[in-house]
Amino acid sequence: MDSKRKEQSIAAVLLTRAHEPDEANRIFTEKVQQRPLFLAPSSPPRSDARAARRRAQQKKTQARKKALKPKPLSAAQRRKLGLYDIPREGQKYALFVPLHNLWLGYIRELLGPEIYTGGEGAAAKLCSADFHGGEVEVVRSGCVSRVGIKGIVVKDSRFAFEIITPKNHLKLVPKEGTVFRLQVPAQPAVTTTTTTKPDGITENQETDRAVAKESDTHDPPPSMAFEIHGEQFRFRSADRASKKFRAHFSKKL
Repeated sequence: MDSKRKEQSIAAVLLTRAHEPDEANRIFTEKVQQRPLFLAPSSPPRSDARAARRRAQQKKTQARKKALKPKPLSAAQRRKLGLYDIPREGQKYALFVPLHNLWLGYIRELLGPEIYTGGEGAAAKLCSADFHGGEVEVVRSGCVSRVGIKGIVVKDSRFAFEIITPKNHLKLVPKEGTVFRLQVPAQPAVTTTTTTKPDGITENQETDRAVAKESDTHDPPPSMAFEIHGEQFRFRSADRASKKFRAHFSKKL
């Protein structure tokens, strides 16, 4: 107790040298005597057996769920199982014509006004477009036998196009060293319905007779042709959608 009082008297004496007596007493009371002292625990808290069992049960349940959850197949396993292969009975051009019609609506909406003008705006949009369902034609290639292949793209992979031809042949055309041409009609094709009148003459026949002379002078609906260099499209369609392309000159042009 004597040492404690001595320490307090020393602290009080030091404070009185710097402050007034009342201020020194206040500081000594608030900052010295009533100052809380926080002590870090020297040992971990006592473990609760119930909480330990609960944590062990939760850990066991999570491990079981993780073990029962099926793992995703690797790319090699998917190729081995043939998940992306088109079966022989499905290699028919007529089956993919509706997909091509959907793609025409998609590409017209994507290009917008650039479908009439072309230019850098159309090129930038085509670079990020998805070509599943597009009808392409090989106009130039390092392999002469591939020139003239025309059909609907059924698979747009990183390095090649899989094309179904009108003769129901599935062709794998590499993108490297190949130039493809796309023909996009500026307007969708007009489809008419046929209704039969009581006299047996359909409305279409009546209309055809009325405008037979005018139809001979009408031109087919305008369309825009685009040529794309396969070497610039060696990306997956999902990667092209988020990739930013910069204009540059190709050495092979």
